[in-house]
Amino acid sequence: MARRWIKAAAGRVLARVMPAVLAVSLCLPASLSAQTILRDPDIEHALRELSRPMIIAAGLSPSRLQILVVHDDRLNAFVADADHVFIHSGLLLKVQTARALQAVIAHELAHIANGHLARRALNYRAARNTAAMGMLLSAIAASAGAGDAAQGILLGASGTAQRVFLGHTRAEEASADQSAVRYMTRQGVDAQGMIDVLSIFRGQEVLAASRQDPYMRTHPLSRDRMRAVQGYVAAAAGRTQDRPDDAYWFARARGKLEAFIRNPTSVLRRIDANDTSDIAMLKRAVALHRIPKPDQAVEAITALVQRKPKDPFLAELQGQILLESRRFTQAVAAYARAAQLAPNNALILAGYGRALLAMDTGTANRNALKTLQRAYTRDPFQPAMLRDLGLAYARRSNPGMASLSIAERYALIGRLKDAATHATRAEGLLPRGSPGWNRAQDILHAAQAAEK
Repeated sequence: MARRWIKAAAGRVLARVMPAVLAVSLCLPASLSAQTILRDPDIEHALRELSRPMIIAAGLSPSRLQILVVHDDRLNAFVADADHVFIHSGLLLKVQTARALQAVIAHELAHIANGHLARRALNYRAARNTAAMGMLLSAIAASAGAGDAAQGILLGASGTAQRVFLGHTRAEEASADQSAVRYMTRQGVDAQGMIDVLSIFRGQEVLAASRQDPYMRTHPLSRDRMRAVQGYVAAAAGRTQDRPDDAYWFARARGKLEAFIRNPTSVLRRIDANDTSDIAMLKRAVALHRIPKPDQAVEAITALVQRKPKDPFLAELQGQILLESRRFTQAVAAYARAAQLAPNNALILAGYGRALLAMDTGTANRNALKTLQRAYTRDPFQPAMLRDLGLAYARRSNPGMASLSIAERYALIGRLKDAATHATRAEGLLPRGSPGWNRAQDILHAAQAAEK
């Protein structure tokens, strides 16, 4: 998988922005607490463009709210704080239209705007108490020699805690549905997308709970709910506007995701040989790169960049393909263009810094450190960027900051013992009371708290 798909446990990666999720992951099943967040500047930009109208309609901030993709084939979407909406890759690839994806996003935004997260905080405390009680009963059963019973009690309590924390009430769902249709209608987005999405999940109701997708357990669906949504959509009829950009950004996000996570040979086989659209050319370049057929991949992405020379995300993809094909000088040039076109995009800056490090010259290493520092200030939650930043500091003879960057990377991916080792080293090398020294202290305190 391409380097940009940064892997980390979801509960751990988001610990500093969503402490409740990290805490509750201690009582949730591993399937929920160990998922992969997929980071790609192009896909995130496309999702931002698709969601912007609903974010504005909901009275939220487009500059703060992020739409992130979780690498999970199951159909689900959720919010865990006021600044992030998570969509499973399975759901993104399942929906067929921009309006359906926008309905999913609008619904999750409604949970934020309608104050449902305040109730989630209460649910978190209830979930924690439920899990703690389960652990206590499990310990009692184990002490009595009933090992199987202890395990059953613990798993049962964990499942109950999950449902308590993540479950929405039917009233919340009805409220979010109505608000979502209102957001979509206000911006001229076809609210039929809401019915499209609910229709996908309709058949889930007849399945056993173990076979249902998570969406069914966290977003209960009923005939009454479907009937109510149909009424909302009917009332909004005639207010849809022509929005061709939505279809483009949906196809771009979905196409790039598909090209990166599905079998590349299969992806190529499904592209019409005569299709010269942007999306087809993008998918073809990614699939050829993954096979790998580097010369053909470079040729394909170069042709697309020449068609759209002011697109920073295509320049970024060109840089990635060149970098991973070990054409370092060309990769640096491509990333430099991308960074010039999108100077504040942290993911692009991180890739640019990585390409400069691959050059490994004095000038390139100096520029790599400056670039990666800029990436860090804009988004410090990138494990690969932190690894590269540590290397950049080491090459610039700053072992204290190198150790700190590695410590932060380990902390971010949940390896707190390793994080503490490097934080201790950083603490001894950095000036006492400096910002870096204080960050090392924070990591050590977190590691010590986790051991208790």
